Amino acid sequence: MSQKTMTKEEYLNKVKEIDTTSEAPKQLEDTDFLTVAKERRSVRQYDPDFKIDKREIRELLETAALAPSSSNLQSWRFLVIEDQAEKERLLPIANNQQQIVDASVVIAVLGDREAYKNADRIYSQIAEKGNMPEDIKDMYVNSIFDNYGSFPKERLAKIAHIDGGIAAMQLMLAAKAKGYDTVPMGGYDEAQFIEAFNVPENYETVMLLSLGKGTKAGFQKTRLPIDDILQWNRFE
Repeated sequence: MSQKTMTKEEYLNKVKEIDTTSEAPKQLEDTDFLTVAKERRSVRQYDPDFKIDKREIRELLETAALAPSSSNLQSWRFLVIEDQAEKERLLPIANNQQQIVDASVVIAVLGDREAYKNADRIYSQIAEKGNMPEDIKDMYVNSIFDNYGSFPKERLAKIAHIDGGIAAMQLMLAAKAKGYDTVPMGGYDEAQFIEAFNVPENYETVMLLSLGKGTKAGFQKTRLPIDDILQWNRFE
């Protein structure tokens, strides 16, 4: 095996050079869940002239926000970067990945470590719908403040990343069902991103996600056999 390596920017952009796919992303006639999940690909080449209407972006994010979360605290936050000048500013922070500027928007998936402070607002809505007695609601809220309020920063960050990852996956599947393409990205300078886009101190950066109309389908999926990643009951 060769010992050659690449810089981070080369690593993130080389994939386009070796992608010999010629077909456009598949447009689905059948959008049942299993079909969408199987057909979604990470697409890195987009039509730079295609723009997604804000109403559709909001609809996709509303769908993403239906994902489950720790104690239903919904710690995900979304920064939608649609302005071309802002995308150009993000480009070098994200190692010059071309999809940053060519996709319709870049969505920064973030996580709020202080999401537990919304507990009363969230659980009051549950109680108002008749799904929880008021006294039980109060106990839930008090317990959330006691527990989450005492968690160390690292644990709150982990929760935010798990919640954000779940919402991001739901967003990508919803986008595919609507005929759009996405690619999740972790290859960016988090510190520079936080400073450049004034990300609040209590927010975690989970990932960047390009959303738009793909022009090349991207690699076919190659996955390890299920028996290589599956264990029943316990590890020996």
